[in-house]
Amino acid sequence: MERLLPAFAAVICAVAAFIWIRAAVKQEKVVERLSAKNIDIDLWRLASNDYKRDVHTAIATSISAVALLVIAIVGIDFWPAFTTSLLAIPSTVTLARREAQNEIARIAADRVEVERRAREVLSQKELAPLQWAARLAPSSLPDLDGIEVGQAYQAGSGAMAGDFYDVFQAGENRVAAVIGDVTGHGIEPSITALQAKYLLRAFLMQFRDPGQALEQLNAQMSVLERGEEFISLAVVVFDSDVSTIRYASAGHPAAFVWHKREVRPLGATGPLLMLDPKGTYHSREIGWDLDDICVLYTDGLVEARNGDAMFGEDGIASMIRRDPTAAPDKMTKLLVEAARDFAGGPIADDVAVLVIRRT
Repeated sequence: MERLLPAFAAVICAVAAFIWIRAAVKQEKVVERLSAKNIDIDLWRLASNDYKRDVHTAIATSISAVALLVIAIVGIDFWPAFTTSLLAIPSTVTLARREAQNEIARIAADRVEVERRAREVLSQKELAPLQWAARLAPSSLPDLDGIEVGQAYQAGSGAMAGDFYDVFQAGENRVAAVIGDVTGHGIEPSITALQAKYLLRAFLMQFRDPGQALEQLNAQMSVLERGEEFISLAVVVFDSDVSTIRYASAGHPAAFVWHKREVRPLGATGPLLMLDPKGTYHSREIGWDLDDICVLYTDGLVEARNGDAMFGEDGIASMIRRDPTAAPDKMTKLLVEAARDFAGGPIADDVAVLVIRRT
Protein backbone atom coordinates (compact mmCIF):
# COMPACT_ATOMS: atom_id res chain seq x y z
CA MET A 1 0.00 0.00 0.00
CA GLU A 2 2.95 2.29 0.78
CA ARG A 3 4.13 1.97 -2.84
CA LEU A 4 0.77 1.70 -4.61
CA LEU A 5 -0.73 4.91 -3.31
CA PRO A 6 2.17 7.23 -4.30
CA ALA A 7 2.43 5.45 -7.68
CA PHE A 8 -1.24 6.11 -8.35
CA ALA A 9 -0.80 9.75 -7.25
CA ALA A 10 2.25 10.05 -9.54
CA VAL A 11 0.15 8.94 -12.52
CA ILE A 12 -2.51 11.53 -11.68
CA CYS A 13 0.12 14.27 -11.42
CA ALA A 14 1.75 13.20 -14.71
CA VAL A 15 -1.55 13.35 -16.59
CA ALA A 16 -2.29 16.75 -15.01
CA ALA A 17 1.18 18.00 -15.99
CA PHE A 18 0.53 16.94 -19.60
CA ILE A 19 -2.78 18.86 -19.61
CA TRP A 20 -1.13 22.01 -18.23
CA ILE A 21 1.77 21.74 -20.69
CA ARG A 22 -0.67 21.48 -23.60
CA ALA A 23 -2.64 24.47 -22.29
CA ALA A 24 0.63 26.44 -21.92
CA VAL A 25 1.62 25.65 -25.52
CA LYS A 26 -1.74 26.88 -26.81
CA GLN A 27 -1.57 29.99 -24.66
CA GLU A 28 1.97 30.70 -25.89
CA LYS A 29 0.68 30.77 -29.48
CA VAL A 30 -2.02 33.24 -28.44
CA VAL A 31 0.59 35.52 -26.84
CA GLU A 32 2.78 35.33 -29.97
CA ARG A 33 -0.13 36.24 -32.23
CA LEU A 34 -1.05 39.16 -30.01
CA SER A 35 2.54 40.40 -30.05
CA ALA A 36 2.81 40.12 -33.83
CA LYS A 37 -0.48 41.93 -34.50
CA ASN A 38 0.04 44.70 -31.91
CA ILE A 39 -3.49 44.12 -30.65
CA ASP A 40 -4.99 45.48 -27.41
CA ILE A 41 -2.23 45.63 -24.75
CA ASP A 42 -4.67 44.63 -21.99
CA LEU A 43 -5.60 41.48 -23.89
CA TRP A 44 -1.90 40.71 -24.36
CA ARG A 45 -1.25 41.10 -20.62
CA LEU A 46 -4.17 38.83 -19.78
CA ALA A 47 -2.96 36.17 -22.19
CA SER A 48 0.63 36.54 -20.95
CA ASN A 49 -0.43 36.08 -17.32
CA ASP A 50 -2.48 33.03 -18.25
CA TYR A 51 0.51 31.59 -20.07
CA LYS A 52 2.79 32.10 -17.05
CA ARG A 53 0.18 30.48 -14.77
CA ASP A 54 -0.03 27.47 -17.04
CA VAL A 55 3.77 27.13 -17.16
CA HIS A 56 4.13 27.38 -13.39
CA THR A 57 1.36 24.86 -12.79
CA ALA A 58 2.83 22.48 -15.38
CA ILE A 59 6.21 22.67 -13.59
CA ALA A 60 4.62 22.12 -10.15
CA THR A 61 2.60 19.10 -11.24
CA SER A 62 5.62 17.67 -13.08
CA ILE A 63 7.75 17.97 -9.93
CA SER A 64 4.97 16.37 -7.89
CA ALA A 65 4.76 13.50 -10.37
CA VAL A 66 8.52 12.92 -10.24
CA ALA A 67 8.61 13.15 -6.41
CA LEU A 68 5.73 10.70 -6.03
CA LEU A 69 7.29 8.31 -8.54
CA VAL A 70 10.56 8.33 -6.57
CA ILE A 71 8.66 7.68 -3.34
CA ALA A 72 6.81 4.78 -4.96
CA ILE A 73 10.05 3.25 -6.26
CA VAL A 74 12.11 3.78 -3.09
CA GLY A 75 9.22 2.75 -0.89
CA ILE A 76 9.55 5.12 2.07
CA ASP A 77 7.73 3.33 4.84
CA PHE A 78 7.00 6.38 6.88
CA TRP A 79 5.41 8.32 3.96
CA PRO A 80 1.97 9.12 5.29
CA ALA A 81 -0.95 8.27 3.07
CA PHE A 82 -2.64 11.59 3.71
CA THR A 83 0.49 13.54 2.51
CA THR A 84 0.44 11.60 -0.72
CA SER A 85 -3.21 12.44 -1.09
CA LEU A 86 -2.53 16.12 -0.50
CA LEU A 87 0.07 16.15 -3.30
CA ALA A 88 -2.37 14.49 -5.66
CA ILE A 89 -5.37 16.71 -4.85
CA PRO A 90 -4.37 19.69 -7.12
CA SER A 91 -3.69 17.32 -9.98
CA THR A 92 -6.98 15.54 -9.39
CA VAL A 93 -8.74 18.91 -9.60
CA THR A 94 -6.89 19.62 -12.85
CA LEU A 95 -8.14 16.35 -14.31
CA ALA A 96 -11.66 17.22 -13.29
CA ARG A 97 -11.34 20.66 -14.91
CA ARG A 98 -9.33 19.68 -18.00
CA GLU A 99 -12.20 20.54 -20.37
CA ALA A 100 -12.62 23.92 -18.70
CA GLN A 101 -8.89 24.66 -19.17
CA ASN A 102 -9.06 23.71 -22.83
CA GLU A 103 -12.17 25.86 -23.21
CA ILE A 104 -10.39 28.85 -21.68
CA ALA A 105 -7.50 28.44 -24.12
CA ARG A 106 -9.92 28.11 -27.03
CA ILE A 107 -11.89 31.20 -25.97
CA ALA A 108 -8.66 33.20 -25.72
CA ALA A 109 -7.62 32.08 -29.21
CA ASP A 110 -11.07 32.88 -30.61
CA ARG A 111 -10.99 36.32 -29.01
CA VAL A 112 -7.64 37.04 -30.64
CA GLU A 113 -9.09 36.04 -34.01
CA VAL A 114 -12.16 38.23 -33.47
CA GLU A 115 -9.94 41.16 -32.53
CA ARG A 116 -7.81 40.60 -35.63
CA ARG A 117 -10.80 40.49 -37.95
CA ALA A 118 -12.36 43.54 -36.31
CA ARG A 119 -9.18 45.52 -36.85
CA GLU A 120 -9.00 44.38 -40.47
CA VAL A 121 -12.60 45.47 -41.03
CA LEU A 122 -11.93 48.87 -39.46
CA SER A 123 -8.79 49.27 -41.52
CA GLN A 124 -10.65 48.38 -44.72
CA LYS A 125 -13.47 50.74 -43.77
CA GLU A 126 -10.97 53.58 -43.38
CA LEU A 127 -9.05 52.79 -46.55
CA ALA A 128 -11.98 51.94 -48.85
CA PRO A 129 -13.12 55.55 -49.47
CA LEU A 130 -9.56 56.61 -50.31
CA GLN A 131 -9.06 53.66 -52.63
CA TRP A 132 -12.42 54.30 -54.25
CA ALA A 133 -11.62 57.99 -54.75
CA ALA A 134 -8.30 56.97 -56.33
CA ARG A 135 -10.24 55.00 -58.97
CA LEU A 136 -12.56 57.92 -59.72
CA ALA A 137 -9.94 60.66 -59.70
CA PRO A 138 -6.42 59.15 -59.83
CA SER A 139 -3.55 61.27 -58.58
CA SER A 140 -1.46 60.30 -61.61
CA LEU A 141 -2.44 59.80 -65.24
CA PRO A 142 -0.67 57.92 -68.04
CA ASP A 143 1.93 59.69 -70.17
CA LEU A 144 0.43 60.16 -73.63
CA ASP A 145 2.16 61.41 -76.76
CA GLY A 146 1.28 64.91 -77.88
CA ILE A 147 -0.33 66.17 -74.68
CA GLU A 148 0.61 67.30 -71.19
CA VAL A 149 -1.96 66.91 -68.42
CA GLY A 150 -2.44 68.51 -65.02
CA GLN A 151 -5.12 67.38 -62.57
CA ALA A 152 -6.51 68.38 -59.20
CA TYR A 153 -9.10 66.73 -56.99
CA GLN A 154 -10.56 67.79 -53.68
CA ALA A 155 -13.44 66.13 -51.83
CA GLY A 156 -15.76 68.65 -50.18
CA SER A 157 -16.91 66.43 -47.31
CA GLY A 158 -15.44 63.03 -46.54
CA ALA A 159 -13.57 60.96 -49.09
CA MET A 160 -16.58 59.57 -50.96
CA ALA A 161 -17.68 61.82 -53.81
CA GLY A 162 -19.32 61.66 -57.21
CA ASP A 163 -16.72 63.68 -59.14
CA PHE A 164 -14.53 61.75 -61.57
CA TYR A 165 -12.20 62.18 -64.52
CA ASP A 166 -10.32 60.09 -67.04
CA VAL A 167 -7.67 60.61 -69.73
CA PHE A 168 -6.77 57.73 -72.04
CA GLN A 169 -5.81 56.67 -75.55
CA ALA A 170 -9.10 56.24 -77.42
CA GLY A 171 -7.57 55.19 -80.73
CA GLU A 172 -4.61 55.82 -83.01
CA ASN A 173 -3.64 59.50 -82.62
CA ARG A 174 -6.78 60.13 -80.55
CA VAL A 175 -6.81 60.94 -76.83
CA ALA A 176 -10.04 61.28 -74.84
CA ALA A 177 -10.49 63.39 -71.70
CA VAL A 178 -13.59 63.01 -69.56
CA ILE A 179 -14.81 64.82 -66.48
CA GLY A 180 -18.12 64.32 -64.68
CA ASP A 181 -20.15 64.75 -61.55
CA VAL A 182 -22.93 62.60 -60.07
CA THR A 183 -25.47 64.35 -57.85
CA GLY A 184 -25.27 63.61 -54.14
CA HIS A 185 -22.58 62.41 -51.75
CA GLY A 186 -21.61 59.07 -50.30
CA ILE A 187 -21.24 55.55 -51.59
CA GLU A 188 -24.19 55.44 -54.03
CA PRO A 189 -23.09 58.37 -56.24
CA SER A 190 -19.53 57.00 -56.15
CA ILE A 191 -20.74 53.64 -57.45
CA THR A 192 -22.68 55.36 -60.23
CA ALA A 193 -19.64 57.49 -61.09
CA LEU A 194 -17.39 54.45 -61.34
CA GLN A 195 -19.86 52.65 -63.59
CA ALA A 196 -20.23 55.70 -65.85
CA LYS A 197 -16.48 56.26 -66.08
CA TYR A 198 -15.60 52.79 -67.34
CA LEU A 199 -18.67 52.35 -69.52
CA LEU A 200 -17.87 55.62 -71.26
CA ARG A 201 -14.27 54.55 -71.78
CA ALA A 202 -15.53 51.49 -73.68
CA PHE A 203 -18.00 53.54 -75.76
CA LEU A 204 -15.39 56.17 -76.69
CA MET A 205 -13.11 53.44 -77.97
CA GLN A 206 -16.02 52.04 -79.97
CA PHE A 207 -17.41 55.29 -81.42
CA ARG A 208 -15.35 58.15 -82.88
CA ASP A 209 -18.18 60.62 -82.21
CA PRO A 210 -18.33 61.56 -78.47
CA GLY A 211 -21.99 62.56 -78.87
CA GLN A 212 -22.85 59.02 -79.96
CA ALA A 213 -20.84 57.62 -77.05
CA LEU A 214 -22.86 59.80 -74.64
CA GLU A 215 -26.14 58.57 -76.11
CA GLN A 216 -25.06 54.97 -75.55
CA LEU A 217 -23.94 55.77 -72.01
CA ASN A 218 -27.21 57.55 -71.23
CA ALA A 219 -29.25 54.59 -72.47
CA GLN A 220 -27.24 52.14 -70.34
CA MET A 221 -27.16 54.25 -67.17
CA SER A 222 -30.87 55.10 -67.37
CA VAL A 223 -31.70 51.40 -67.01
CA LEU A 224 -30.32 51.56 -63.45
CA GLU A 225 -33.26 53.77 -62.32
CA ARG A 226 -31.35 55.47 -59.51
CA GLY A 227 -34.14 57.87 -58.57
CA GLU A 228 -32.81 61.41 -58.23
CA GLU A 229 -29.29 60.60 -59.41
CA PHE A 230 -28.14 62.48 -62.51
CA ILE A 231 -24.76 62.86 -64.18
CA SER A 232 -23.27 65.95 -65.75
CA LEU A 233 -20.36 65.05 -67.97
CA ALA A 234 -18.06 66.56 -70.59
CA VAL A 235 -16.02 64.64 -73.17
CA VAL A 236 -13.22 66.03 -75.31
CA VAL A 237 -11.47 63.95 -77.97
CA PHE A 238 -8.14 65.34 -79.18
CA ASP A 239 -7.20 64.24 -82.72
CA SER A 240 -3.58 65.03 -83.54
CA ASP A 241 -3.96 63.81 -87.15
CA VAL A 242 -6.35 66.58 -88.13
CA SER A 243 -5.50 69.01 -85.29
CA THR A 244 -9.05 69.21 -83.97
CA ILE A 245 -11.06 68.80 -80.79
CA ARG A 246 -14.42 67.04 -80.91
CA TYR A 247 -16.44 67.55 -77.77
CA ALA A 248 -19.83 66.74 -76.30
CA SER A 249 -21.35 67.74 -72.98
CA ALA A 250 -24.25 66.30 -70.98
CA GLY A 251 -25.42 69.38 -69.09
CA HIS A 252 -21.92 69.98 -67.71
CA PRO A 253 -20.48 73.42 -66.88
CA ALA A 254 -18.75 74.90 -69.93
CA ALA A 255 -15.20 73.76 -70.55
CA PHE A 256 -12.73 76.34 -71.92
CA VAL A 257 -10.19 76.16 -74.73
CA TRP A 258 -7.34 78.61 -75.28
CA HIS A 259 -7.14 78.69 -79.09
CA LYS A 260 -5.79 81.41 -81.41
CA ARG A 261 -5.10 83.61 -78.38
CA GLU A 262 -8.73 83.51 -77.27
CA VAL A 263 -10.63 81.75 -74.49
CA ARG A 264 -13.53 79.82 -76.00
CA PRO A 265 -16.30 78.15 -73.96
CA LEU A 266 -17.47 74.65 -74.85
CA GLY A 267 -21.11 74.55 -73.77
CA ALA A 268 -23.55 71.68 -73.23
CA THR A 269 -24.65 69.68 -76.28
CA GLY A 270 -27.35 67.64 -74.54
CA PRO A 271 -29.23 67.12 -71.26
CA LEU A 272 -27.97 65.59 -68.03
CA LEU A 273 -27.39 61.85 -68.25
CA MET A 274 -30.15 59.66 -66.71
CA LEU A 275 -32.64 62.51 -67.05
CA ASP A 276 -34.18 61.21 -70.28
CA PRO A 277 -33.40 57.68 -71.52
CA LYS A 278 -34.00 58.85 -75.10
CA GLY A 279 -31.99 62.07 -74.78
CA THR A 280 -29.97 63.10 -77.85
CA TYR A 281 -26.41 64.41 -77.79
CA HIS A 282 -24.42 65.97 -80.59
CA SER A 283 -20.78 66.94 -81.01
CA ARG A 284 -18.95 70.09 -81.99
CA GLU A 285 -15.50 70.56 -83.43
CA ILE A 286 -12.86 73.28 -83.15
CA GLY A 287 -9.17 73.58 -84.01
CA TRP A 288 -6.43 72.24 -81.75
CA ASP A 289 -3.03 73.81 -82.38
CA LEU A 290 0.37 73.47 -80.74
CA ASP A 291 0.38 74.94 -77.17
CA ASP A 292 -3.43 75.23 -77.08
CA ILE A 293 -4.96 74.29 -73.73
CA CYS A 294 -8.29 72.84 -72.65
CA VAL A 295 -9.66 73.28 -69.12
CA LEU A 296 -12.29 70.89 -67.76
CA TYR A 297 -13.74 71.11 -64.24
CA THR A 298 -16.71 70.17 -62.09
CA ASP A 299 -19.26 72.57 -60.64
CA GLY A 300 -17.56 72.76 -57.25
CA LEU A 301 -14.98 75.09 -58.81
CA VAL A 302 -17.37 77.42 -60.60
CA GLU A 303 -19.81 77.51 -57.65
CA ALA A 304 -17.24 78.50 -54.99
CA ARG A 305 -19.12 81.20 -53.06
CA ASN A 306 -18.41 84.38 -51.22
CA GLY A 307 -21.81 85.28 -49.81
CA ASP A 308 -24.19 85.35 -52.76
CA ALA A 309 -21.40 85.81 -55.31
CA MET A 310 -19.89 82.84 -57.16
CA PHE A 311 -16.40 82.40 -58.58
CA GLY A 312 -18.17 81.61 -61.83
CA GLU A 313 -17.07 80.93 -65.38
CA ASP A 314 -15.69 84.47 -65.65
CA GLY A 315 -13.31 83.74 -62.79
CA ILE A 316 -12.04 80.62 -64.56
CA ALA A 317 -11.68 82.38 -67.93
CA SER A 318 -9.79 85.29 -66.38
CA MET A 319 -7.33 82.88 -64.71
CA ILE A 320 -6.66 81.24 -68.09
CA ARG A 321 -6.10 84.61 -69.76
CA ARG A 322 -3.74 85.69 -66.98
CA ASP A 323 -1.14 83.08 -67.88
CA PRO A 324 -2.11 80.72 -70.72
CA THR A 325 1.50 79.52 -70.98
CA ALA A 326 1.55 78.11 -67.43
CA ALA A 327 2.28 74.41 -67.12
CA PRO A 328 -0.93 72.33 -66.80
CA ASP A 329 -0.16 71.10 -63.28
CA LYS A 330 0.55 74.68 -62.18
CA MET A 331 -2.64 75.98 -63.78
CA THR A 332 -4.81 73.41 -62.00
CA LYS A 333 -3.36 74.53 -58.66
CA LEU A 334 -3.81 78.20 -59.54
CA LEU A 335 -7.47 77.63 -60.43
CA VAL A 336 -8.24 75.79 -57.17
CA GLU A 337 -6.33 78.37 -55.11
CA ALA A 338 -8.11 81.25 -56.84
CA ALA A 339 -11.51 79.71 -56.10
CA ARG A 340 -10.49 79.06 -52.48
CA ASP A 341 -9.25 82.63 -52.07
CA PHE A 342 -12.49 83.92 -53.56
CA ALA A 343 -14.53 81.83 -51.09
CA GLY A 344 -12.34 82.97 -48.20
CA GLY A 345 -11.73 79.41 -47.04
CA PRO A 346 -12.13 75.75 -48.04
CA ILE A 347 -14.45 75.03 -50.95
CA ALA A 348 -17.57 73.30 -49.64
CA ASP A 349 -18.30 71.11 -52.68
CA ASP A 350 -16.24 68.47 -54.45
CA VAL A 351 -13.83 69.88 -57.02
CA ALA A 352 -12.08 68.17 -59.94
CA VAL A 353 -9.99 69.97 -62.57
CA LEU A 354 -8.19 68.82 -65.71
CA VAL A 355 -5.90 71.01 -67.79
CA ILE A 356 -4.61 69.55 -71.09
CA ARG A 357 -2.02 71.20 -73.34
CA ARG A 358 -0.99 70.11 -76.83
CA THR A 359 2.75 69.64 -77.07
